[in-house]
Amino acid sequence: MEAILNIVLPVFAIMGCGYAVGRAGLLGEQASGALNAFVFYVALPALFFGTMAQLELSQILHWPFIVAFGGGLIGTFGLAVLVAAFVFPGRLAILTLHGAAAIFSNTGYMGIPLLLIAYGEAGLPAGIIATVMTGVVVMAVATMLIELDGNGDEAALQLARNALAAVVKSPLLLSAAAGILWAWSGLDLPTPVARFCDLMGSTAGPCALFAMGLFMVGKSLTAGIGEVGWLSMLKLLVMPAVTYWLAFHVMTMEPIWAQAAVIQAALPTGALVFVLAHRYGLYIQRATAAIVISTLLSIGTISAIFIYFGVG
Repeated sequence: MEAILNIVLPVFAIMGCGYAVGRAGLLGEQASGALNAFVFYVALPALFFGTMAQLELSQILHWPFIVAFGGGLIGTFGLAVLVAAFVFPGRLAILTLHGAAAIFSNTGYMGIPLLLIAYGEAGLPAGIIATVMTGVVVMAVATMLIELDGNGDEAALQLARNALAAVVKSPLLLSAAAGILWAWSGLDLPTPVARFCDLMGSTAGPCALFAMGLFMVGKSLTAGIGEVGWLSMLKLLVMPAVTYWLAFHVMTMEPIWAQAAVIQAALPTGALVFVLAHRYGLYIQRATAAIVISTLLSIGTISAIFIYFGVG
């Protein structure tokens, strides 16, 4: 519990700082959008390129883990969108962001530190794979689905072209692809470049959390609490349950990998959902509330999982 609190409390502290600065009017009304743009176009691409370029390709191809964690992503996303279509109806872009909030784990800011606490360096590869799957794959799919929503006036073929173009041009996908190509080349990343990527990439999480705090000035966390509560249940209970079944009863893998898959699935909603929502100007309040509330509730649920696995 103490280790989890030590990771979770700084998350709320950064959001609280953003909220306090916003309330004081120190940065102006456009600050949240500017910070969010910085994260999307600068900090995250640096993080993705630097991370991928310094990996051994074999580190991201642990197929049993990928199937278990990916199955949890797909199954939970499908359930979230299916229920939302009837209970919380909206256009495709809204349903996509609803589903993303139900599955996007906070792997980078919380997941990797927790795995290091639980398993030491042996837990790091699982955290890296989960981060790649959420940060690159989920973001790419979500971007495509949002773009497919279009404006209602374009033909289906044109919408598909626009969606594909948006994904291909995404700075997140481009930076990750460039990093993979560099890793494939076998060349070492020059030290100044690696240092730049580390420094710039390390700002992504804090800036996104600070921007969320700025955005929440004058907003209510309790608006749409039924939907946010449903999203938190999906993220903290349903996704880890599906992943547990796949990791322990369907796939065969080492216990550390199976447990790590469940822990990564049980993490609260990550700040990148806010970044994506803000990027399109949709679902921002719900995404922010889901991040805050699921993070608060995760103190209990993740502690229970750590106790169940006997780790930490």
